[in-house]
Amino acid sequence: MSDLLQLVVSEGAADLHIRVNVPPVIRLHGVLHRVEGPSLKPEDTEELMRSITSEEQIRQVRERGGADFGFAFGELARFRVSVFKERGNFGLVLRQIPTKLLTMEQIGLPPSARELLYKPRGLVLVTGPTGSGKTTTLASMINIINEERDDAHIITIEDPIEYYHKHKKAVVTQREVNVDVPNFAEAIRRALRQDPDIILVGEMRDLETIDAAITAAETGHLVFGTLHTTGAAKTIDRVVNAFPTNQQEQIRIQLSTVTQAIISQLLLPRCDKPGRVAVFEIMVNTPSVAALIRDNKTFRINSDIQTGAKYGMVSLDSFLIEKYQMGLISQEEVITKSQDPTTILQKLQELESEKALAAER
Repeated sequence: MSDLLQLVVSEGAADLHIRVNVPPVIRLHGVLHRVEGPSLKPEDTEELMRSITSEEQIRQVRERGGADFGFAFGELARFRVSVFKERGNFGLVLRQIPTKLLTMEQIGLPPSARELLYKPRGLVLVTGPTGSGKTTTLASMINIINEERDDAHIITIEDPIEYYHKHKKAVVTQREVNVDVPNFAEAIRRALRQDPDIILVGEMRDLETIDAAITAAETGHLVFGTLHTTGAAKTIDRVVNAFPTNQQEQIRIQLSTVTQAIISQLLLPRCDKPGRVAVFEIMVNTPSVAALIRDNKTFRINSDIQTGAKYGMVSLDSFLIEKYQMGLISQEEVITKSQDPTTILQKLQELESEKALAAER
């Protein structure tokens, strides 16, 4: 296992997959690569699994079918580990957690996102599919608050803890689900009695957690959370639909008042060199957006985002076009990831025409 982890670190890979009947697999720049060598047998995967797990974690896998935890590979790297049973055999996925906290500029977040770190209260959601860099973005935000605000007690609730934050200007309390506290919802409820200013909820995965996070935001705290959704409108719908039908109108009203912003992000392969680039959509809750949330007209939110640059809003499609013009992503990526492919295609054709005219001159 040590050799495999060393390979992941030296190659800068994101993930390591351990499965029966296939050699170890690493994910590099979004693409899966098999490590040279024989396919793993059931006893191989079990031996690799046991080399990094405790008896308690193995018991969890046997009883619940899986266990998640953080793992330090000496001083070189930390990994988020998921151990599970698959067709009766053990399987593992280890995700490398970068040890260096990136700045918002390095991540590529628009400058308007920095203003969110100084809001006195409310809900800020960072959304996107698995592996889109949500954790890294939130860690960067928390680090800036930690460095710049001496009025902040930050409580993070994670499963598992990925980035470790030292106390800087702020005080940071990091609680791990299943280690320090039984679940997210309980941790949020307890946090309200621990003099928090900022609460980070690693994953809003169920009704109880979502409800507790909204309550915390309503009671005067700045709450950051993540959801596996793409786009502001779908995120609002996902939160509302988590509640029973008879509560949904009330939740819309609550969301219209407590939501500060929704940041949606994707990681796309670069076309100029190996690597990936982040693209973002930022929705800021203006009176107009709040009315759309309250009146169940979320399908109109995209229009507000497209015309809301003066409020710090950024549309995904304009961000994609910008990265394409910079030569960072391919035209195909722009079209497949855009929210309005027809309009984007028209815009790309206009850009090509402008290029052709410029070349003729």
